[in-house]
Amino acid sequence: MSLLNREVEGSLDSASWIRRMFEEGNRLRAQFGDENVYDFSLGNPHLEPPAEFVDALRELATHPAKGVHRYMPNPGFTEVREAIGKWYGDREGVKIPTEHVVMTCGAAGAINVAMRTLLEAGDEVVLFVPIFAEYRFYVMHQRGTCRFVETDDEFNIDLNRLAEAINPRTRMVLINSPNNPTGRVYPEQTIIGLCKLLEEKSKEFGRPIILVTDEPYRSLVYDGVTVSPIMPHYSATIGISSFSKDLGLAGERIGYMLVHPDFPEASEVLRGLVFCLRTMGFVNAPAIIQLAVAKSLGATVDIDAYKRNRDRLYDALVSLGLEIVKPEGAFYLFPKSPLADDVAFVKLLQSERILSVPGAGFARPGYIRLSYAVEADVIERSIPQFEKVLQSIPR
Repeated sequence: MSLLNREVEGSLDSASWIRRMFEEGNRLRAQFGDENVYDFSLGNPHLEPPAEFVDALRELATHPAKGVHRYMPNPGFTEVREAIGKWYGDREGVKIPTEHVVMTCGAAGAINVAMRTLLEAGDEVVLFVPIFAEYRFYVMHQRGTCRFVETDDEFNIDLNRLAEAINPRTRMVLINSPNNPTGRVYPEQTIIGLCKLLEEKSKEFGRPIILVTDEPYRSLVYDGVTVSPIMPHYSATIGISSFSKDLGLAGERIGYMLVHPDFPEASEVLRGLVFCLRTMGFVNAPAIIQLAVAKSLGATVDIDAYKRNRDRLYDALVSLGLEIVKPEGAFYLFPKSPLADDVAFVKLLQSERILSVPGAGFARPGYIRLSYAVEADVIERSIPQFEKVLQSIPR
């Protein structure tokens, strides 16, 4: 008899394809050498943090304020929260009070804290397919139930499908734009329609449906695309993000959440968020990194490098016959698999030491995900290998 919790035990085999392929990459590199492995499995930023962050961190490390490494208020340093609230509020066109900002251990920590605070057992969380693979487990851990809603052929939110899915048990809708795994940025008309629908359904069911927006890729957009603000359109919104992608700090686990200034029962919700942040064991976000990111707001890694990678890999794979919706942001391609069985296609690519993740891992079989957060030469060296695989498939 297993010692594991039954839900955890039952999730292990279906859990992260991403990490599984990343670990396979380590095995292949040890066997064949780095230069002969083409690893597109993990969304692991390869660009170094910008100079603004490095300079801020150096200054804080060499001239630290007294007590900087001690405990602080659980939601974070006041000056950091004030700076992030103003910066984020300026982008949204909403004034966000400092007390409505909570610093967290990454966006993932923030989502788990929000769900623990606001979900009752059995409450439904709407997730738009394809989903970031870990969302379903966040919901499971916080006692909720996933309600999957398919997006359209362009990976945009289908508001009719959403309207059919929402019911009296719907407590939360989680959106991710720019999206992982598709790179889709939801257009303004979709956001406005989404918020209008949630307002109507909230009134119908007599309680607010909470909109959580997970946006760590917000600054990684291309071709003049902008991410549409949400808070001006819907008050029951919690904005969540991190500095993992725009500053290249995935390993530092630094993020934040912002509660709309007119959020229902805002003071009690904030008390609950801080309580759960503390008692779930996060306690507070990393101290010195909080201070460093506050001095780096608006800075980013070299986004043009990601755009060049996107364009090169997209153009090459489309020319080889793959069907791909061109991503507008983030650093992923989500091509349609030329085989009905996406796992079989992933294994075929793996035979040429190309590592990808099957769409099944994102609840959308028939596709694969490729992360182009890699050095440009990895893409160049991989193209003949892609060609070899694709030419081997009968058309």
